[in-house]
Amino acid sequence: MTTYLVRRLLISIPVLLGVTVLNFAIIQLAPGSPADLYLDPNAGPDYRERVEAALGLDQPVLVQYWNWLSQLARGDLGLSYVSRTPVADVLAERIGPTLLLMGLSLVVAYAIAIPVGILAAKKKGTWVDYTVVGGAFFGVSVPNFFLGLALIYIFSLQLGWLPTGNMVTIGGGGGGLVDRILHLILPVTVLSTAIAGNMVRYVRASMVDALSEDYIRTAHAKGLAPKVVTNKHALRNALIPIVTILTVDLAGLLGGAIVSEQVFQWPGLGLLTIQSISSRDYSVLMGINLVAALAVFTANILADILYAVVDPRIEYR
Repeated sequence: MTTYLVRRLLISIPVLLGVTVLNFAIIQLAPGSPADLYLDPNAGPDYRERVEAALGLDQPVLVQYWNWLSQLARGDLGLSYVSRTPVADVLAERIGPTLLLMGLSLVVAYAIAIPVGILAAKKKGTWVDYTVVGGAFFGVSVPNFFLGLALIYIFSLQLGWLPTGNMVTIGGGGGGLVDRILHLILPVTVLSTAIAGNMVRYVRASMVDALSEDYIRTAHAKGLAPKVVTNKHALRNALIPIVTILTVDLAGLLGGAIVSEQVFQWPGLGLLTIQSISSRDYSVLMGINLVAALAVFTANILADILYAVVDPRIEYR
């Protein structure tokens, strides 16, 4: 396992390098320039050139990329074009809210999806199964922005039970635990609905296959309790596809939920992405893309480790 992990880490270096090259190229193709933020309509014709020179945007694209890569090698992600603060500080400020929102959404979604998916598999072909499958397709199909706006309209504007957005109540002594929980309810509901809907289908399909195997019939014939057969024998052998989806969802922890964070004005990486695109803050975008790439790579490594834990027959060399 150690040799395999070292080899994967070494392979990740050129992969991550390729990701940065692709991201930098796409950003350079975007219309507009960060220099537009500083332009003064009353300034002379050479003012734009001076701004671009100050920001390093007057250099060739390859030189700009090399300068960014050299800074990255020293642990420096550069400065934000908008706030002129270190990109690392900007990301550090936003990662916490994103981890809170996405992490809680994953916990809620899996706490619902796994037992419900197992129940649907055990009740295959009954009204329970059809209801669960229908609810799962609803969760996957309904757009996050539509569900979010609908919940805001019902529970915030009409009933007045919950805040419309943000992380805490601005002014009025907001920011306590209860206030934070109230602000989490709607975005967590929206995100966990989509995550749970997707996971339920995989749990159900995996459990249906596992429950039809010969070793399950043998376990029942030996007189084992139904809970033991389901949880110890069937579920363990159905975990491989579930682990795959789990690690994919974990990769999104640091990427944030762009649409949901925009709808609820949640101050995380997703909202920061939208703001950076609107303001052409390309240095921050490069930092966000790098964090997302690292999250995907880490999730893939975690998946390989969990495969070996779930199924001892899997060996890495």
